[in-house]
Amino acid sequence: METLESDPYYWLCRDALRYASEREYTGWDYADGLSSALVRSLPFEHRYLNLAVQETIKRAPVNLRPLFLVGQRRNYKGAALFALANLELYALTGEAEYAGDAEELLEWLLAESNDWCSGFGGGGHRHPLQDLSSATASTPGEVSGVVSTTYAVRALLRGADVLAEPRYADVARTARAFVLRDLEYTDIDEGARINYTASRDGSAGGGESYTLNANAIGARLLLELADRFDDQRSLEAATAILDYVASTQTAVGGWMYTDPPTASHLSMDNFHNGFILESFLRYREVTGDDRYAVTLERGLEFYRERLFDGPAPRWDESSTYPRDVHAAAQGIVLFAELGDLEFARRIVDWTREELHAGGGRFYYQKRRLYTKRFTLMRWCQGWMAFSLSRYLRRRYELERA
Repeated sequence: METLESDPYYWLCRDALRYASEREYTGWDYADGLSSALVRSLPFEHRYLNLAVQETIKRAPVNLRPLFLVGQRRNYKGAALFALANLELYALTGEAEYAGDAEELLEWLLAESNDWCSGFGGGGHRHPLQDLSSATASTPGEVSGVVSTTYAVRALLRGADVLAEPRYADVARTARAFVLRDLEYTDIDEGARINYTASRDGSAGGGESYTLNANAIGARLLLELADRFDDQRSLEAATAILDYVASTQTAVGGWMYTDPPTASHLSMDNFHNGFILESFLRYREVTGDDRYAVTLERGLEFYRERLFDGPAPRWDESSTYPRDVHAAAQGIVLFAELGDLEFARRIVDWTREELHAGGGRFYYQKRRLYTKRFTLMRWCQGWMAFSLSRYLRRRYELERA
């Protein structure tokens, strides 16, 4: 058995965390253009201007954020990912620095959560976002999303165990009310579904379309509570949501981003399909039930055969590029959870070869003719630190079994 001290994957994970820790887990994010000091200083606001700035910064081949004076901040979901990675490395090594950073991040997640939610509802992005359906930019801090909340719940539950702090689990347990009430859990013929986000004034709700990976991730949150607290209501609700998600699986085995598909420009992209499959895997692990065996089999075949070229992640079922670091990270997590450590390792090796800048720092995307050689703290560092920690945990679990 290889020791941690001689394990290059441990050192890669450690360096990825250290890069972030030295910067207090703050940095630029994926769609943070509207936090530009230049834009915020304007005496007016218009959605088309917002969109132009946001999308230009997001899509540019080089990092325009310094030019636009975009501030660097700590992302809520990113903090949860970093907390989980620190907790795993502390569990593996016993080194106090990991415990200290994990505790600080968990306390920050609690302090920054939205207190208007029915239960623990975490927080949203720490910057405004603009979409075509909104007249003005959304207000950061007033939106709670199921995705960021789920990762925060996972971090709190893991922290309760690793740091022996039951208060974290007590808070996480209240997230059921957030999912069922604030996200407007609704029974339908195919099962049940929830909204992606909730806001204090109700403006962030759904009703016309539903994000499929967000539904699956919300089911994952409920599964964690069911497993931890023997919570039958959470298990029933998770099953109903997964029934709905399973009903939307396409003939080729993948999932579109939204239901109906026309509500989004995204197709069957890589990492969102990975989220869905991970949630179905977690259901099987928690319940021991093969209720979704066929769904999983078809989905995993599509994921591996249509969303990867060998270990290199594709963007979606029809587009090779961009090869995104987030897609690579989710692939590492999913195949590690499956126990296919060989393929997970090959994805790590591809990412280290193609998107690693050295010193634990990872680049954003590899395009056909160039690479976006800048780092987004959550999207790059958070996801790679988390995925590497999950790979290490799973590998050492299997080696000790």
